[in-house]
Amino acid sequence: MDDLVKFLIARIMDDNHAYAYVAETLGAEALLDSHLPMLDLTEQLARDYKTMEPSDSRSAGLAYALRVLAQSYAEHPSYRQEWRP
Repeated sequence: MDDLVKFLIARIMDDNHAYAYVAETLGAEALLDSHLPMLDLTEQLARDYKTMEPSDSRSAGLAYALRVLAQSYAEHPSYRQEWRP
């Protein structure tokens, strides 16, 4: 699961850099309908999972949610099919 969390955080960072480029090139207005809030929330979930104790009753549900969210990057060459929910 650690590899999935690292993968997901790396993809979020890539997306954030892409949004920053768009904002710099086209202006902040270009991001009004962006997915930046969703990226921030997904990153927070990934970071929460990293610090969560395995015995925490929420860990299984959060792991499943991260697998579902990572599917949006299934076309990325580093995505692993065993991560599918």
